[in-house]
Amino acid sequence: MKILTCPMNGPRNIDEFQSFGPVRAEPDPDTTADADWSRHLFRAENRRGIVVEWWRHVPSNYFFLAERDLVTNEIIRTFDASERRAQS
Repeated sequence: MKILTCPMNGPRNIDEFQSFGPVRAEPDPDTTADADWSRHLFRAENRRGIVVEWWRHVPSNYFFLAERDLVTNEIIRTFDASERRAQS
C-alpha cells in the first residue's frame, strides 16, 4: 500500500487522494488567443524530474501541493498551498 502524507490529515492510503496535475501559470484570458488556450489545456508538457502538483484529499476535500519526482514517482514532500505563496 502506498502512503501519502496529507499536510492536514497525516499519512493516508493513496487511494484517498486525487491528483490535479502540475502547478502552472494560467494565461491571461483577455489577451490569450483560442489556439494558445487550447495548447495550455490539452497539450501538457511531458517532462522529467521534480514537479509541484495539486492534490486533493477526497474525504476532507482538502487541496494541497506535493513535490514529486516524475522519474521515480517518489513524493518528496507535501505542503499547504499557502506555503508556496509565502515563498513567491
